Amino acid sequence: MDKDINKKNTPSGKRPRIQRKPIVRSSDTVSDSPTRPRQNKERMANANDDGDRKRPTPSRGGNRRGVHTKDKRKKNADRPKRHPVPKPKTPPPIPKEYDGTIRLNKYIANAGICSRREADKLIAAGAISVNGMVVTEMGFQVHEGDQVSYGGETLHSERKRYFLLNKPKGFITTVDDPQERETVMMLIDGACNERIYPVGRLDRNTTGLLLFTNDGDLARRLTHPSCKVYKIYQVELDKPVAYEDMKQMLEGIELEDGPIKVDDIQYVQGLNDKRVVGVELHSGRNRIVRRMFEHLGYNVHKLDRILFAGLTKKDLPRGRYRELTPQEVGYLKML
Repeated sequence: MDKDINKKNTPSGKRPRIQRKPIVRSSDTVSDSPTRPRQNKERMANANDDGDRKRPTPSRGGNRRGVHTKDKRKKNADRPKRHPVPKPKTPPPIPKEYDGTIRLNKYIANAGICSRREADKLIAAGAISVNGMVVTEMGFQVHEGDQVSYGGETLHSERKRYFLLNKPKGFITTVDDPQERETVMMLIDGACNERIYPVGRLDRNTTGLLLFTNDGDLARRLTHPSCKVYKIYQVELDKPVAYEDMKQMLEGIELEDGPIKVDDIQYVQGLNDKRVVGVELHSGRNRIVRRMFEHLGYNVHKLDRILFAGLTKKDLPRGRYRELTPQEVGYLKML
């Protein structure tokens, strides 16, 4: 019955023959597809006969043209390497030879009179004379052997010296005492030939670190409130410190000369004694630590400054001093 139906649907009465395109496999070198142009088939055949051109076969790791990356590396390896052309090095600047001169303001500052900025003011005011002649010129150079005078006294430019003392109890922080009491200058006597003086001060009954120098610029910077040099004190009181009082010192208290607060306050670890606390602050007001505790109803039995501007008491017994290292001096000058 199916045959009859097929004969009726076709004009010739025969079932039409379906033409299919030949399947092209990857293994076939030349395809017999009728859609490929004749000239392409002839070109491919000629190439196969001559042997000069072959169809590239795809492979893993190759590029789109069938060329392996390893072949590229081999080609690149055969090429001569191009070394970068070194740039000509500029010679370092030749240091200026020392001609034995120094600026007048620096000479005055080295003498310990004042800072360079204040020395410029003295020069502009006509208070400085060189070899008996008043000098008001900024940048004036002083030669070796010149006599520089200020206020009728001859100035001497000295080498900068820096010493750290672990002050004991019972010594006054002053250069001269009219009552001829023991001063810290007696402890530092003989340290150097230059004239040095203490930076800041400690009470007679306060122990700990005290810096000495003849560097006027550094001394004024460390004692100025804007520098905010931090200090740490170990305080021993007559009774345990309440947590509420420590919190109040952190928040700030009002004294007769204005408000004040500490940067940090904690119990000293390892002592198991709440009468001993560590106090960190940067204020340089007179007797500030004692006055803060007295304001809260405490009596200070011992007060020891264990850190000053990053300097500690390590390997420095009580009553002894040592000279600062160049690294320590450089750190102080960066504050």
